[in-house]
Amino acid sequence: MNVLEDIGGKLKGRFPDAFLSAKMEFDFPVFEIKREKLAEIVGYLYSDPQMEFQFLTTLCGLHYPQNKGRELGMMYQLHNLPKNTRIRLKTFFPISDPVVPSLTGIFASANWQERQEFDFYGIKFIGHPNLKRILNMDEMNYHPMRKEYALEDGTRTDKDDTMFGR
Repeated sequence: MNVLEDIGGKLKGRFPDAFLSAKMEFDFPVFEIKREKLAEIVGYLYSDPQMEFQFLTTLCGLHYPQNKGRELGMMYQLHNLPKNTRIRLKTFFPISDPVVPSLTGIFASANWQERQEFDFYGIKFIGHPNLKRILNMDEMNYHPMRKEYALEDGTRTDKDDTMFGR
């Protein structure tokens, strides 16, 4: 069974306007979809008897500041336990509109994971039952996982990084 072609073909056939691409990244089939259909596609992957992706392994925010109009994104890793098949779904959107549908109605485990990504990336999950910061202070007016700040102080003269491959 070719997971990339089988699942990709079913997703493209069922959601032709929302299916953007399919590719293998290392050992994972990765499907890029439009965010507007995210909950509907995940619901299909969960409830369809041939799919059975009923375990949300992880979800995480993505930030690629160089991709204009697609700076932020979300990655979802789903697992079909009976067939031991794993897939990834990715969706991207502008940093000026950091909104995606919540998956808490499908996976209860998405609750805290979505709160973490809201906290770290500022991504708002529409329909989340309790979207608030989970790890950082409420007073923080930035999102620490975004690549908006230099990792090091560029004014330091006492550092020699030549031995560290930088």
